[in-house]
Amino acid sequence: MAASMYIVVEGEDPGYDIYVNGRALARYENAVERLALDLGVKPLIEFFSADQASMSLLIEEGAGNPELMKHLPPAQWYRAEDGVRTVAALVDALTHDPQQLGSEGYAVLQELREYETVLRKTVDRGLRWHLAVSWR
Repeated sequence: MAASMYIVVEGEDPGYDIYVNGRALARYENAVERLALDLGVKPLIEFFSADQASMSLLIEEGAGNPELMKHLPPAQWYRAEDGVRTVAALVDALTHDPQQLGSEGYAVLQELREYETVLRKTVDRGLRWHLAVSWR
């Protein structure tokens, strides 16, 4: 089962494509978190929130307990500007040295660039976001 870290934008349809594969980011999440801390920015995982839709999907995929749905707190939403700050710092660091994350550093860098594109559009539209995880 492969994990994927993906962006959820607040609202029904933000009017632009928010899809990013996110599998390389999920595989290297610990290394990306350490890099963010070294750079002095908020780690991506701190933007995680489980909303009802994503939790339902996880349960359908067999990765969660249906009883948790009864106790799920409301989704947390974050300013897109804060996400851009983190992602831009990571992109800058990895652009100079993608191999610091090993053989898949380039794949992580590509996904981060896609995150940056989505988050900048989210900023432009004044929307909020959070990070979610899927296992498939």
